[in-house]
Amino acid sequence: MPNNTTTPVVVMCPNQLTEFLDVAVPLYEALVPDHPLPCFAVLLGTTDATSAQVKRLAFGGNARACDPAALEEFAVTIVPRFGKSYENTDRGYWLDPNDQLRIARQADNDGLEILGSMHMHPDWHRIGRTEAERTTPLSARPTQMDEHVFANTGWPVNIICYLERVNDVTCYTVEAWGPPPGDDRTQKCVSLPLRILFDRTTSRGHAA
Repeated sequence: MPNNTTTPVVVMCPNQLTEFLDVAVPLYEALVPDHPLPCFAVLLGTTDATSAQVKRLAFGGNARACDPAALEEFAVTIVPRFGKSYENTDRGYWLDPNDQLRIARQADNDGLEILGSMHMHPDWHRIGRTEAERTTPLSARPTQMDEHVFANTGWPVNIICYLERVNDVTCYTVEAWGPPPGDDRTQKCVSLPLRILFDRTTSRGHAA
């Protein structure tokens, strides 16, 4: 279940990054100004006193354009606070409640927790249509919208995967973030150390 405890270290294996990128990169390569397609996954795993270990990713449908709660949240809170660009239903992600329930039940059956989420940021300044988009690059750091979402979910782990074109090659950067400390949602999210496991005996990453 979501909680407000900041996790000192986030641990995951390269196979999980590959799994996310296999979904995110085709969406990234299909981006056009009118359709900023999102990519979002739920992080499942375990926690102890010093770390959160990601064991599995779970994907679900995007109900941003049809769920009544999503439509109200974007109309009443998101668009007035973060700008008209969020009127585009391709901008932002709202996990389908049925998928969220399915994911939570499967995690519980498998003895795992919902640790948080992972989502994609594209180099929107490269193809953005407006001056604000072209002059305000995204990165693997949270946007103001991300800060709002992370604070409201309270999930302890939130990973951002930034995709960009460098010398005509797609590259990625990943960073992990915790929600603002305590109940003060005006504070900034907390940067979390992110560690990728490696098995020297097989030269392959392995799950924690």
